[in-house]
Amino acid sequence: MSTFDLVASAGSFALIYYLHQKSKRRGFESLPLPPGPPKRFMLGNLPDMPKSFEWIQYHKWCKEYNTDIIHLNVLGTDLVILDTSEAAMELLERRSSIYSGRARMPMINELMGWDFDFAFQDYGERWRAQRKLMHHSFHPTAARNFRPHSLKSAHTFLRRMLTRPDDTLENLRYMAGETVMSIAYGLDILPENDPYIELSEKGVFPLMIAAVPGAFLVDTMPILKYVPEWFPGAGFKKKAREWKRLALEMVNEPYNVAKKNMESGHYKPSFVSDSLSKVKDDSDSEWQELLIKSTAGTMYAAASDTTVTAVTNCILGLLAHPEVLKKAQVEIDSVIPFGDLPTFAEEFNLPYITAIVMETLRWREVVPFAVPHLLIEDDVYNGYRLPKGSLIIPNAWAMLHNEQVYPEPFEFKPDRFMKDGKINKDVRDPAHAVWGFGRRICPGRYMSFSAIWISIASIIAAFDITKAVDENGNVIEPNQEFIPGLVCIPKPYKCSIKPRSKKHLETIMATEHEEIQY
Repeated sequence: MSTFDLVASAGSFALIYYLHQKSKRRGFESLPLPPGPPKRFMLGNLPDMPKSFEWIQYHKWCKEYNTDIIHLNVLGTDLVILDTSEAAMELLERRSSIYSGRARMPMINELMGWDFDFAFQDYGERWRAQRKLMHHSFHPTAARNFRPHSLKSAHTFLRRMLTRPDDTLENLRYMAGETVMSIAYGLDILPENDPYIELSEKGVFPLMIAAVPGAFLVDTMPILKYVPEWFPGAGFKKKAREWKRLALEMVNEPYNVAKKNMESGHYKPSFVSDSLSKVKDDSDSEWQELLIKSTAGTMYAAASDTTVTAVTNCILGLLAHPEVLKKAQVEIDSVIPFGDLPTFAEEFNLPYITAIVMETLRWREVVPFAVPHLLIEDDVYNGYRLPKGSLIIPNAWAMLHNEQVYPEPFEFKPDRFMKDGKINKDVRDPAHAVWGFGRRICPGRYMSFSAIWISIASIIAAFDITKAVDENGNVIEPNQEFIPGLVCIPKPYKCSIKPRSKKHLETIMATEHEEIQY
């Protein structure tokens, strides 16, 4: 074949391919977008976007349009809301290769300095490296190594409740802070005004605000990041500068102390010590340390509010349903001697406690919808076109309150997960929506579930939990409201938490001197 023939053949092939792709594109663009509220010129659905409790409005729209997937457009950005587990499974699990990206997040990553957190990183080399680090330490078998840390923190919480019975939320924050500081860095915390817990609270709170889709216009119009702070309407720049300082302090300070302790030889086993011991002394060591520090910071940020919120929600459920508390205490007393505290060794024999944890995570979801995924190429679902660059938002709240899956979804009913004294495998485990989806599922979910389980088991075993009463003996109904955000944190409420007996009191106090093997 002559050179001319080769060129002609190549040109013909290129033309055919071009025409095929163009035809394919026309076919794709002829498909309808998923249903949704009408768009306005230029603005799209910007005027329709809810200011808070977005997951509820998204679900209402799905009901209104009789669909499990809706399309919104905000100033040219496509949003696709997934309302059912089936839609999330099909797209985020089965097609995860094109649904695992992250959108550019100017406010969080570029202005607030949260690019260390691989939850917000785009799918790529650094994300894979940090996730691999997490998986190495927190896959189901490895995560069990950190259970002693969670047990010790749960016992510290019980003791704090004896001396600070009215500070339930603050005590829970300390418990969560102690757990993550111990697991991530091997550091102990002070009994009061611990600087690391304060760093975590100050550093994470802004994230809860900024991570909600639509919270800052700069995420929709990235060019705004170049607007100077003094410019009218650029107050977000000043906030971001201060929030970045807090985030970097949160990441750097505990890591530096943990590393120094390790170098001195006086340290407790932790994620940082285990990971640093594997760092190879070569030209890549700085990069490896950056990954370790960033991953530890991700853990530090992720574990605090989530654990507090889950346990606080459980207490609210028990206050509303004292019969659940009594049933759980009967189960515990049948497995361990009266007055003793449970350990992880009894987990298999305490299925009702597990059911309570599962129902807590379902009933009052910690994260109503996950951080949006980014669709990296055009796709089709149920005859609808999903454009490349769409933000895919799984509505976990809707999935966990699907009345077809969970009858009476707004009722706290742990018994829905029980059958013949065991966990009912026929009822969908809420884990399908609690921990995220696809390749973006939370890698620390096994450790987190264990921490929540031992906390709830310890509280139920040790305390009677009742509604508070005022000075006149009137019952004070607990506040059921919560602060909307990426993590829905319950607002403070009053209740009465007291040891079940003198034996329980003595056991709690004795935990201060217990020896826990790490």
